Amino acid sequence: MNSASSKLLALTGIQKLIGKRMLASKKTKACFYIKIKADITELIDARPRLKKSTGIKITTNAFYIRALAIAAQRYPLVLGRIQNDEIHIPDSVNVGFAVSAPQGLVVPVMKNTHKMSLADIAKSEKLLTDKARANQLILDELTDETIALSNLGAYGIDSFIGIVPPPASVIISVGNTLHQAVVRDGQICERKMAALSLAADHAVTTSDYAAGFLRYVKDLLEDPSAIIGSNENP
Repeated sequence: MNSASSKLLALTGIQKLIGKRMLASKKTKACFYIKIKADITELIDARPRLKKSTGIKITTNAFYIRALAIAAQRYPLVLGRIQNDEIHIPDSVNVGFAVSAPQGLVVPVMKNTHKMSLADIAKSEKLLTDKARANQLILDELTDETIALSNLGAYGIDSFIGIVPPPASVIISVGNTLHQAVVRDGQICERKMAALSLAADHAVTTSDYAAGFLRYVKDLLEDPSAIIGSNENP
């Protein structure tokens, strides 16, 4: 392109930071990638009833975060990270979830999600998302993630593979909810399907272990009663 007609855009501070962190991750993590599809028909159908019973708008992202928190307790190695030639497995499931904000991609961290109900997660998600978009997150709300989630379904993306953020060893990426024809009990029916992709550091977890974790996340999403608390049931 002729330099006289080109346009230069200065990198923002957050763009520089994201680029540096993601490049470091790609250089230092020996990642592998696996995918699975989840039938979230019942999950989607439960949302209006949950809003009526709890008075809280519960997004599909809240279900994903809750499913990660439950599954990580059964498969704690997905929370591990390398420290001094040892794998350190933290006690807390701190989910970092990507938010598109005016200043760029921001990843607020929801702490101790394994101790939170679905409704609590939904409230925390809204609070952190609002603060991220208003550039009001404090340092404690941006650090110590032990697992990551990225959801581009709202942008019409069917599936994608995320880059594992440096503090974590696993990220799950979620695509758009698609209406698809599937066979159930020998009959063709329409179901709501979502693609889940997992990227994981092979230095921390094996592919079969990560596959078990991802399959369990799928099972939880397909049975929302396992995610919804007894006091939240519509």
